Amino acid sequence: ANIRRGSESGDPVAITGGAVTAPDGGWGWAVLVATILVLAMTLGFPACVGIFYTDLQNEFHASNSETSWVPSIMTSALHAGGPFCSVLVGKLGCRPTVMLGGVLSGLGMVASSFTNSIAELYITAGVITGLGFCFSFQPAVTILGHYFVRRRAFANAMSSTGTALGLCTLPFLGNYLHSEFGWRGSFLILGAVLLNSCVCGAVMRPLQPKKHRGQPLMDHTPAPSEKQVKRESRLRTAWRFLVASVKEHMAFDQFLNNRHYRVFAIGITFMMLGFVVPLVYLVPYATDHGMEPSRAALLLSILGIVNIVVRPPFAIMFNTPWFKGRHVYVFASALLFNGLSNCICCIGAGFPVLVAYVVTYGLSMSVVGSLMFTVLMDIVEMRRFPSALGLLAVMESITLLIGPPLAGILVDSTQQYFYVFIACSAVVASSSLFLMLSFLWLDKKERKASQQVCIGVYGKDQLR
Repeated sequence: ANIRRGSESGDPVAITGGAVTAPDGGWGWAVLVATILVLAMTLGFPACVGIFYTDLQNEFHASNSETSWVPSIMTSALHAGGPFCSVLVGKLGCRPTVMLGGVLSGLGMVASSFTNSIAELYITAGVITGLGFCFSFQPAVTILGHYFVRRRAFANAMSSTGTALGLCTLPFLGNYLHSEFGWRGSFLILGAVLLNSCVCGAVMRPLQPKKHRGQPLMDHTPAPSEKQVKRESRLRTAWRFLVASVKEHMAFDQFLNNRHYRVFAIGITFMMLGFVVPLVYLVPYATDHGMEPSRAALLLSILGIVNIVVRPPFAIMFNTPWFKGRHVYVFASALLFNGLSNCICCIGAGFPVLVAYVVTYGLSMSVVGSLMFTVLMDIVEMRRFPSALGLLAVMESITLLIGPPLAGILVDSTQQYFYVFIACSAVVASSSLFLMLSFLWLDKKERKASQQVCIGVYGKDQLR
């Protein structure tokens, strides 16, 4: 298979001015804890917007489709800002970028508490807060990949518990704030909570080579010499800089030449059309059928608790030698299970049925979240991981942007929420089948090509 080997063998991480060996522990554990908290405040946050869904509809007299643009834009900006985040990481490093993201997301939610229209909320809670999430989330995952090599699968799986931690705690917090202060006061306080990403970013100090201290974790593109700037026109220089930035921070070469990455990117992009939508519509679905808001918010917390309990054992299990080379197939199988679990909501909207749904959904979500970054690190070189993640994030942002509004249109036209879960089930299950069958075909093709090369070199008799 077209799978990178160097970063899993304990090789030094090459950076400007020398090479450093990933500690696989030490201060890396502090970075892991900080990453967990960052993911809790970023990836786990958009699902909690559903708690304020009805209030936003009543406040701004908006339809389901109009209101659903708020978490949709937030989640889309979280992913679409990947290339901009890569540029900032290259220029500033991971630590300042995470802290900048914390400031942006906090200010975005504070500004949201003063909005007077749904369109203003699109900008404040959607674009500004979403970009802040992106600038915090992507560098945190990147620097964690540099701190851990031998234990990378374990570290990635443990960091993914951050999403579960956010799903577990933020609904409780959001529901309490909603009952005490209303949606405006809740947004103001949640903005203050998101500023804690700055503290987590401060923990993420860059790795340093032994001989050359003071060099940042990420490579810095040297600025062009003054003579070159004088020779070339400003327009030409700007064009070259733009082309170089696109090549550096958007892995188009990987998409064109690495078939495993291309298949993975296409499959994940289609998956995101229906993967996060159930989390957005779960609380409205439950309250629409007469469930108390506090009990409906409890469903998201149960989902988070399941993830917290299950992901650590999965982290240990996926780090064992047997799973090496099989991560993508486990990932695709869990994705299939996740998609089919949405059909449980069609049975009814009672609390026991929805508890069974969130437990089933949470188990499969735990595997998907634990392995997603590990699979990406398996199929691209670590030095290309930020740009590969950036391109994947931009592709995901398109389907993440249109998924919730399409679901809102479906609800407005049918006046039934369970059709949303059926559609999500079909989308996620089909994407899992696409990933599984494509990787099986690619691996079989490459094994056959390897055998032909060996026959050409050694001959059939020697191979026998």
